[in-house]
Amino acid sequence: MSKLNQESVKSSAKTVEAAIDQALEQLNLSRDQVDVEIISEGKSGIFGLGAEDAQVLVTPKAPDAGDDTPVLDSAAETAVEAAEEIINKSKVSATRETAADSDLIDPALQERAGEILQEILTRMSITADVSARIGKDLVDPGERPPLTLDITGADLGLLIGRKGETLRALQFVMRQILSKEAGRWVPVVVDVESYLVRRRKSLQQLADRMADRVVFSGRKVALEPMPAQERRIVHIQLRNHQHVYTNSVGEGERRKVVILPK
Repeated sequence: MSKLNQESVKSSAKTVEAAIDQALEQLNLSRDQVDVEIISEGKSGIFGLGAEDAQVLVTPKAPDAGDDTPVLDSAAETAVEAAEEIINKSKVSATRETAADSDLIDPALQERAGEILQEILTRMSITADVSARIGKDLVDPGERPPLTLDITGADLGLLIGRKGETLRALQFVMRQILSKEAGRWVPVVVDVESYLVRRRKSLQQLADRMADRVVFSGRKVALEPMPAQERRIVHIQLRNHQHVYTNSVGEGERRKVVILPK
């Protein structure tokens, strides 16, 4: 599978780990697929005064620097190659957006994204419908909603995979292809039968329950290992909690969120 050059992502949060998690979610990469530069470790301040967020610069490693890039099976690989051939033959300027429009999702790009994903599903011998929308239900207030591609149909569990692994790999492919076609980084989310919407709500509810447990017991609670984008949901859900804070610990697939009392 071909890989595209990706720009570095600058991220800020209350802790260095939370800032890294945010950047990993945006890039849809794992920790060992990126280089991390800590710009500032932040300051806690006194009684909240003078507090500063931690800042990091996260840069994807060169394609040969790691072997954990999400991959699909051979049928999907064939579909991706076909889709990239179509892109290489098309006029990129037709969908390229200007800097002034960079905060918007071009309707033409939405339509193009649906066509590409439909092509991939067809090459995978999967019968399903694809619709494009702006995913306001997948972000928090104030955040830019991503271009969201909803897949609907019968017996689509194989597109989700174990703990969403196949779905994340498919999303990775779509981000790479669309970013190349648009000439800039395009935030794309691929969802199957609203799985990500349900998972998001479930994680938010889990975070609240575990925070209550930490407050009641006065002891930290470690959640199960999660991918970066799911850890970020927990971090954000509890970032303004009065009595607990969160950190990520562990490496690779074993990385998880720990909720601690303040």
